[in-house]
Amino acid sequence: MITMLPKLRGRIQEGVVLAPTTWFRVGGPAEALVKPEDAGDLAQFLAALPLEVPVFVIGAASNLIVRDGGINGVVIRLARGFNTIVAEPGGLVVGAACLDATVAEHAAEAGLAGLEFLSGIPGTIGGAVAMNAGAYGSDMSQVVDWAEIVTRDGQLLRLDAGQLGFEYRHSRLPPESVVVRAKLSAAPGDRAGIATRMAEIRANREASQPVRARTGGSTFRNPPGQKAWELIDGAGCRGLRRGGAQVSEKHCNFLLNLGDASAADIEGLGEEVRRRVKAASGIDLHWEIRRIGFPPLKDSTP
Repeated sequence: MITMLPKLRGRIQEGVVLAPTTWFRVGGPAEALVKPEDAGDLAQFLAALPLEVPVFVIGAASNLIVRDGGINGVVIRLARGFNTIVAEPGGLVVGAACLDATVAEHAAEAGLAGLEFLSGIPGTIGGAVAMNAGAYGSDMSQVVDWAEIVTRDGQLLRLDAGQLGFEYRHSRLPPESVVVRAKLSAAPGDRAGIATRMAEIRANREASQPVRARTGGSTFRNPPGQKAWELIDGAGCRGLRRGGAQVSEKHCNFLLNLGDASAADIEGLGEEVRRRVKAASGIDLHWEIRRIGFPPLKDSTP
């Protein structure tokens, strides 16, 4: 496939197994893994890429299941050309590949308040914008001034918060577009207070979530007026297992890879949890974790 793709100043790799790059440590190969040099490189590549070739974007892969059969098409992963952090009046301009926690630390060092919640969110800024990530009383909709994206046809656009259409754990980005940079608002604050708040968030996360396990963060969105973990617990799913996957006993809105799980084990366990919660409470849980790719081809050997 590589020979058919447009030229790139960055790097293109064929058949790269994605499991080692995901927090769950599961998943098959990418038909083509593309790492552009910068936003201009990405825009030029997408402008020349035939529209029938599917495009998938992954960041830190902290809230993602890549299915065992891998991903057909182009997988884009932003790297060093997208990890700058620059202080500007009113906040920070950050590259989409920056880790959320790193951005929170830079803001704290600069004495800027309002971004402490990012220290409790695994993942990158690009993914946080795309899914309106939030925790500990705030979310991206409250801090994003604008985001720059490259559209599927190669246009570099700047969208303000209203144009991003933020909703609960969702934004209305154009299909297959790639967030490359964002301006996050922050205000001067008390450094000691900022540091204390971040320490509280980290301690709370450590105490309540399986942060040292192979997991993918919160599995299901909270239904209106409900907590997903309470519904899962009430349906008797705490500790439930399927193959090498388990519902966390520490926080049952987290699924775990105990060491030998397949993507099918994890996704299948999630669907079983959904089934049991529906039966017990009548409530449909909706996935917060993104699931991409294909199941493996069945063995046709007799």
